[in-house]
Amino acid sequence: MYTEMLTTGAILRGDPKRVLEFSSFEGPVALQVGGDEPEALARCSELAERYGYHEVNLNVGCPSPRVQKGRFGAMLMGEPEVVAQAVRAMRSATSLPVTVKHRIGIDDFERYEDMLNFVDCVADAGAQRFTVHARIARLNGLSPKKNREIPPLRYDDVYRLKRERPHLPIEINGGLRTLEQAHAQLDCVDAAMIGRAATDEPWIFARADSLFFGEKDPLMTRRQAVVEHVDYLLEWQTRGVKLPFLVAPMINLFAGQRHARRWRRALSEQAREVQATPDLLLEVLDAIA
Repeated sequence: MYTEMLTTGAILRGDPKRVLEFSSFEGPVALQVGGDEPEALARCSELAERYGYHEVNLNVGCPSPRVQKGRFGAMLMGEPEVVAQAVRAMRSATSLPVTVKHRIGIDDFERYEDMLNFVDCVADAGAQRFTVHARIARLNGLSPKKNREIPPLRYDDVYRLKRERPHLPIEINGGLRTLEQAHAQLDCVDAAMIGRAATDEPWIFARADSLFFGEKDPLMTRRQAVVEHVDYLLEWQTRGVKLPFLVAPMINLFAGQRHARRWRRALSEQAREVQATPDLLLEVLDAIA
C-alpha cells in the first residue's frame, strides 16, 4: 500500500510521529513523498526507515496547481536532473528501496522519447522502480480530477518502456478498475497499481490473495470485515484521529449491495457527531441487517 502523497514540509515541519505512524499489520507500506529539495527528501527517507516503512516513493506525477507552486510533482518531469539529484540524496540516506511515480509526459514533453530520457536519467541516479501513470499531465487548463480522466491512456508507451528497458522494474497505473484488469497487465509489465478503485470499491481486494499470490482468500464477509475493523478504529480514535477520517475508506465497502446507500449516509453523517465512536459501525450493521 502507498500513503497519500505527503510533502516534505508536512513531514518535517510538524509532528512526524502523527504524520507517519501506522499499524504494523498494514504493511508493507510505501511512503509517498513530494518535494524537490534533496536534503529535505533525504531526511524524510531517514524517517521512513525509522517508522517502519518498506519503501520511499517520490511523486513526480501530481499535477495540482498547489503542487506546481511548490515546484514539485509532475512539473519535474521537465527537469529530470533535479529528480536525479533528489533520488541520489534519498538513496544515500536510507537502505529502503527508493522508487519514482511519474506520468508518461507533461506539456511540451509529450513524446515517448521525452519519457525515456527522464527514466534513463533517474535510473542512472539509482531509482529502483518506476510506477508510470499512462496519461499525459496537462499542467494548464485541467484540474487534478480531469487530469485523471481526460488525457487518453497510452498503455503502449509503458509496454514499450518495459521492452526497451527490460532490466528496470516497471509498474503501470491509470484506468485499472478491477483485479482482472490489473492481472492482465502482468503480461507486459512487472506490476500494476490500482488507485481510485481502492476507495470506490474496496471489496474488490478480497480476492487479491488467490488471484495474484496463489493463497487462500480470507474467509470473511463484508460484515465480518466491519466487525474486525472496530478495534483498529478505536485504537486510532484514542490517539486523536477524527472518526470521519478513519471511516472514509469504508464509505463504499458495500458498493453494489442492497444497503449501500444507507451505509454511506450513516457513515457520512453520523460519524461527524461529537460523541460518535467506532461502535457506530456495529449499530449501522444492525440497522441494515
